[in-house]
Amino acid sequence: MNPETVDLLEDIASHALSIREFTQNHTFETYCNDLRTRLAVERAFEIIGEALTRIKRTDPSVLSEITESRSIVSFRNILAHAYDHVEDKIVWGVIQTDLQKLSSDVNRLLSQ
Repeated sequence: MNPETVDLLEDIASHALSIREFTQNHTFETYCNDLRTRLAVERAFEIIGEALTRIKRTDPSVLSEITESRSIVSFRNILAHAYDHVEDKIVWGVIQTDLQKLSSDVNRLLSQ
């Protein structure tokens, strides 16, 4: 794995951890009512998606080791380009159901 890919994976791991920290004391309702947290979470997901896009260009074999990488990049594109259509329920669902798997995949790759 090339050094740039390692840096990008570390960025993903760091931002995934930040999302968990930002939302750890939130319920869906408190998340919806906390603009600062919502903006921070959405930005962190944008960075994660951009890092995956860069990995696709520099080290595509690594991308195939990350579950749902294509969906994560699509999610990033929605957050960045269709920001006025972002539904808190969808973002919260990604946090609750998909973020841990992403973290596991990335941490596994970093430990290799």
